[in-house]
Amino acid sequence: MRWIIIIYLVCIGHTFGQSEEIAKDYFLRGEFEKALVSYEKLNEKNPRNRNYITKIVEIHQQLEQYNEAEEVLLVEINKFRQPILLVELGFNHSLKGEDLKAKEYYDQAMEILNENPSYAYGIAQSFERHSLLDQAIGVYERAMELNPKLNFNINLARIYGEQGNIEKMFDGYMNFIGQNRTYINNAKRSISGFISEDGQSDNNVLLRKILLKKIQSQPDILWNELLSWLFVQQRDYNKAFSQERAIYKRQKESLQRMVDLAIITINEDRRDVAKSILNYIIENSQNIEVILEAHEYLLDIETKTLESKDYYKIDDAYNDLFNEFGRYNQTLDLQIAYAHFLAFYMDNTEKATSFLKESLNLRLSKLEDGKVKLELGDILAFQEKFNEALIYYTQVQRNIKNSTLAQEARFKVAKTSYYKGDFDWAESQLKILKSSTSQLIANDALDLKLLISDNKFEDSSQTALKTYSKADLLAFQNRTDEAILKLDDLLENHKGETIEDQALLMQAKLYESKLQFDKAALNYQKIIVSYSDDILADDALFNLAEIYSKHLGQPEKAKPLYERIIFDHPDSIYFVEARKTFRALRGDAIN
Repeated sequence: MRWIIIIYLVCIGHTFGQSEEIAKDYFLRGEFEKALVSYEKLNEKNPRNRNYITKIVEIHQQLEQYNEAEEVLLVEINKFRQPILLVELGFNHSLKGEDLKAKEYYDQAMEILNENPSYAYGIAQSFERHSLLDQAIGVYERAMELNPKLNFNINLARIYGEQGNIEKMFDGYMNFIGQNRTYINNAKRSISGFISEDGQSDNNVLLRKILLKKIQSQPDILWNELLSWLFVQQRDYNKAFSQERAIYKRQKESLQRMVDLAIITINEDRRDVAKSILNYIIENSQNIEVILEAHEYLLDIETKTLESKDYYKIDDAYNDLFNEFGRYNQTLDLQIAYAHFLAFYMDNTEKATSFLKESLNLRLSKLEDGKVKLELGDILAFQEKFNEALIYYTQVQRNIKNSTLAQEARFKVAKTSYYKGDFDWAESQLKILKSSTSQLIANDALDLKLLISDNKFEDSSQTALKTYSKADLLAFQNRTDEAILKLDDLLENHKGETIEDQALLMQAKLYESKLQFDKAALNYQKIIVSYSDDILADDALFNLAEIYSKHLGQPEKAKPLYERIIFDHPDSIYFVEARKTFRALRGDAIN
């Protein structure tokens, strides 16, 4: 019997849900008479659901049946004298042009608020729904006066933003997160839509002044953190660094925020600032892991900065660190980085391999062992000892199954197979990786799979794809000039084939790595002209725009390229950044 009742209730609930969906569908399609009948039936069955009454009133108003709407509301008010209903009745009078009558009911709702501030949110929401924003502001402010424990600053900030009152909006967010620090990231997301990279824009200047005033009147590192964040949005990293130093001096708990800032500056290729930050971390941290991490980043920057004749300085620096901190598990990441430097920059693969095999003699966890073997595999692939490299990658896959490192190892198996021209096996591995839990690996796997599948049938000998994979290998081996020449050969001998746009893109990126921006720009232009409807068009548009705006000092040429991404490629991964940069270049006011 009990199961019969449960099944009956489930069927009734399902039917009821379907009826509500039908009513919503009628309303959205503008079939208001049918929607009215549906909602009236729903209200009869469930009179406690206030949403149905609200919809019935709204439908009458859409049909300009204001008297009928008033009758419905008066019946409900006689049953339940709720302030929300009074607001709805007032709005109905305003639709009839009876503004004085409307104010009378709004005032009645406010009287109930004075008696019970807990009604504030519902009343304000009703006002907001009808775009009566000043009234909504009055409700929130009055409620906080009556009960200081209530905090509607976030609601006020949002309304002020809609009104374009930026100063009050910023104040609202600051007042709210001053009492609710857990909301800081949400506040940043909301504020970011009103600021730009231009530190001199009105909104940026306004927010900076508000934060500086907070720092002076309410000494709290929260405001320094927000000011540092603002400087990062403006790409003013030296000023952000200054704020981070102030934070650390007052609260010497962790330098992780400083490490995060260093990583941002490295990614933005601001090596000068990055080096200053990393040296500060080394000088001030008491945490050996943090110190070693900073040294590793610093050495990586120096490696990319120095000419090859000065690489001995990097070699000495690594060995000084091993003399100071030893070769233990704690310095394993540094050991792996050193082996990579020896192989890929000093071309001393024998020493690199020997060094890493010594690292394997340490008491390593499976994860640590996997990291070492991945690098050993990379060094073997660098030497084009592909079968030996595959052995190490496969060991990692088997030893730490289902981990991100195992997925990375599988991708390296695919990439190595691709380097050696075994495209079928590479493609089979890449199909598995499309569902990788690591989005980065999944994206890389998809890109490589598409490259292979789009080009492996171009000719029976797969000459073009093999030439491309050889160029890719040369780039992996840091033999950039040779890779560029190999791509020249491909572009000369395989004109018009499907791989041409891929070859142009890879070559353009190699030119960029050599700071040959004019040559890179020519390649991107060729893709835009000849392959405007293909998958790489947005890559070419964005990269060319970035070259014009950031390297060649020609922002006017960049603007139409960003604009094309916005209008022609709305699904592009570059869409958000393109829109933001385009608006900044055009000089739009951010609000």
